[in-house]
Amino acid sequence: MMKTAVIGAAGYTGIELVRFLLGHPAFELTCATTNSNDGQRIAEVYPGFTGQTDMVFTGHDIEKVKEGCSVAFLAVPHTAAMALVPELLAAGITVIDLSADFRIKDPLVYEQWYGTTHSAPDLLGQAVYGLPEMNRAALIQQAAGLANEGKTALVSCPGCYPTATALALLPALKAGLIKPGSTVVVNAISGVSGAGRTPSAKNLFCSANENVNAYAVASHRHTPEIEQTISQLADCALPVSFTPHLAPLQRGLLSTASVELASDIESDALHSCYEQSYATEPFTHFLSQGMPQTASVVGGNNAQVGIVHDKRTSRLIASCAVDNLGKGAATQAIQCANIIFGLDEKTGLDFIQPVL
Repeated sequence: MMKTAVIGAAGYTGIELVRFLLGHPAFELTCATTNSNDGQRIAEVYPGFTGQTDMVFTGHDIEKVKEGCSVAFLAVPHTAAMALVPELLAAGITVIDLSADFRIKDPLVYEQWYGTTHSAPDLLGQAVYGLPEMNRAALIQQAAGLANEGKTALVSCPGCYPTATALALLPALKAGLIKPGSTVVVNAISGVSGAGRTPSAKNLFCSANENVNAYAVASHRHTPEIEQTISQLADCALPVSFTPHLAPLQRGLLSTASVELASDIESDALHSCYEQSYATEPFTHFLSQGMPQTASVVGGNNAQVGIVHDKRTSRLIASCAVDNLGKGAATQAIQCANIIFGLDEKTGLDFIQPVL
């Protein structure tokens, strides 16, 4: 059992990490930090944990984390992570970071979109982008370093919108089926939990209920991450036009991307490309018929992908559904941790979605 900390455990993503780590056979959750609920039992703040754990939230005592843990999951806002990561790595702690701080490889791009200077740019090259379907080999390489050389690892987990968008397009991008230089148009919808636990006007019940709206149009901070990821998969620059929407759901996310195909291709061949690409993936599943829906993936680490070949416009329309708190955040982080510690990546993540 590896002693494990969740830093920022009281937020929606942090408490989802707690939920899965409490039952994980290899990670022993020994520290769940938050300043907002310091000293309160987890079950007091989240009654669903009643009878499951007597653990108490503690303040952000990093010295305690450094003394007792070998792996730390960071569920903290951007800028907070880059202040913590160098200290944790220096203490020999492997870091699974769920913030945006180490996702963007160019510090100038990060500064442009997040409005602050990156304080640990030397670690950007070390951070492995934690999308297993894309970077499994790099994660396994980290596992070899941990096992053979006693090194620490730094995994930068993708955002929820970039995860769903990348999974929607990954097979076509890797197969070279997308027209080079074409603009990728992405429209995505997220549940209200994606806005976080801190109250704001947009996530109050009276604002969000019975209402769908576009927000951060052409300015959402996930845009450069999506652009970086799909351009890397395509091995060429692909500009992104990204429009996120907020829907009256507690959780769940659907991303639909439309992009021009490189050449004439038969629909059967396009479907075959997706089927083969996802045939052996444990969590990402291609729907041979129909399109994905959020209700089918809520609560776990599964992603569902569906496509339509729009022959009239020679475009691919690809859609992916994930749980924004699961595959879009917490459970994907655990999937990555499983891989880098040499475990079966499904460990602790066996979960069947409710059928009704």
